[in-house]
Amino acid sequence: MTVEAEATRAGDTGGPVDRRGSAWPNRRRWLVPLLLVGGWLLGTAWRIWLARHASMPFAHTDEDSYLNTARALAGGSGGFSSENETLRRIGYPLLIAPAFLLDRDFVDTYLLVRVINAALNATVLPLAYLLGSRLLGLRPGPALAAAAGAATLPAVVFHATVAMTDAVLGPLLLAWLLAVHRLVERPGPVAAAVCGTLVGAAHLVHSRGVVIVAGFALLALALVVRRRLDPAALLAAVLPVVAAVLANEAGVRLLGETVQLLGNPAGGNVGRAVTSVRGLSQVLASVGTQVWYLTVVTFGLAGLAGAEAVTRLCRRGGAATRWTFGVALLTTVGVAVGAEAVLAGIPDRVPDAIYARYVQMFAPFWMLVGIGLLFGVAYRPLLRRAGAAVLLLAAGGALIHLRLAHAAAQGAPLRWGGFSAPDLMALTGGWRQLRPLVGSAIGVAGCLLLVLVLATRHRTARTRLMAVVLATLLVVNVATMQVITQRLIRPLAAAGTPVPSVTDLGVRPPERVAASTGVPYQIRFNLSHQVTWTEVPWFRDRPPADAEVVFARWTPGEPDDWDGTRYGFVRLGGDPHRKWAGWRRR
Repeated sequence: MTVEAEATRAGDTGGPVDRRGSAWPNRRRWLVPLLLVGGWLLGTAWRIWLARHASMPFAHTDEDSYLNTARALAGGSGGFSSENETLRRIGYPLLIAPAFLLDRDFVDTYLLVRVINAALNATVLPLAYLLGSRLLGLRPGPALAAAAGAATLPAVVFHATVAMTDAVLGPLLLAWLLAVHRLVERPGPVAAAVCGTLVGAAHLVHSRGVVIVAGFALLALALVVRRRLDPAALLAAVLPVVAAVLANEAGVRLLGETVQLLGNPAGGNVGRAVTSVRGLSQVLASVGTQVWYLTVVTFGLAGLAGAEAVTRLCRRGGAATRWTFGVALLTTVGVAVGAEAVLAGIPDRVPDAIYARYVQMFAPFWMLVGIGLLFGVAYRPLLRRAGAAVLLLAAGGALIHLRLAHAAAQGAPLRWGGFSAPDLMALTGGWRQLRPLVGSAIGVAGCLLLVLVLATRHRTARTRLMAVVLATLLVVNVATMQVITQRLIRPLAAAGTPVPSVTDLGVRPPERVAASTGVPYQIRFNLSHQVTWTEVPWFRDRPPADAEVVFARWTPGEPDDWDGTRYGFVRLGGDPHRKWAGWRRR
């Protein structure tokens, strides 16, 4: 047995063990790129397959906003966006805009959008492998295993099934942290430019990019103070970020009024929300819930990783890894705090029990680090990390349970919906309500299982058990996504897909079309998407004078049933069960 193995067995190594000295023979090195390419292709196909039931958007109104903006950027008709002036970004719509250039039916265009999503989202696998190898010093085998766990995590995979920015934010974050590690390890203009470009891309994609810009600014400042970043490298880092900010502003101005903004700016409400006792307590409770969520859905691994990151920050040595962990911690907490502060500032908004979307992009990174620790940290230090994770899970679950009970007792239950945390819903069976105690139990069970496996003294047996645990993790990830597909994606897609379609009703270009606000919004939005040749304005009762076709509420025998004959229309068809009908002017 080697000295390194003896030290690990005895628990004498407090920090990570560098395992880059691979035992793989050189003749097998070609397997790594082959497995990564194959895994990326398989991951892309899997993500497309998961969304096979959704031929139309189901995550309203976010999908509608991005799709309408993408269509306008491609030179088509406009529409609406739920964004506001402050938070408006054109990066993701610009990315999917080529799907609209082919001038196909919307169903085909939407499929192309999801293919783009899937291909980009699946790059989590190679990016996670590179991070595992370079940041954590893992051998090819463990690095592949850790990357596979991160790449199949539902927190990142789910968003590949919808036309939302989160489909690309997960891999973008991994790429940026990989670039941060490279920049700290070998500062220079090229590394700085790559890092700055990825930061600029994050700013272009979503307002969460502001936190990443701030984190990068602090990192660059620290490197300058330590004289590790010269003026040329600093300029190379800053220019791409400035270019991205200007490009976003130029894109917004180019769109003009083509896309109407429906979002209300939080404005001064944010300041008032976080300076009041009630508002600040709500923000802090929500941030704590986000951290708890990350630990649960990674089966305790994010808790291990977070404890390790905090420990690393308190030690000297390994600057590149330590600084990368610091940046990751800063941006994770920063995004959680920023998002919750903005949400708390929205007038008359019902607070969420949890809205995990904003921190889900960090889940693959923290799971990757957590798995990496299982291969590179001695048993006793790992036991302490696991203890911290168990404490976080137990205390978090209890406090969240009390918070939910208190809100319900006050007659103001916290909101819990389909997109609050779909993976948490599937894991805990909490389709109707958040079940924090069950979530904590799942996370604690994961931590205890890992501790028991790593306590096995026989090295061969421990290796085999680790392989079984990681294989089980992959199976659970895949099974969780299957449950989400059947319990969430499929029913929502079915409920929001209009039957018959616009084409089936005989509506064709260049007919001018309008839609009544009386039509249920899921159906109204998806009917409007199918009208690819013109914008579809909304009306309450009286249709626009130039409308040749309208979609209106159809509820036979009820007072709100819309009678188009009063305005000279004849009914084409529709679905009274879903309360809509198409009408054409005589």
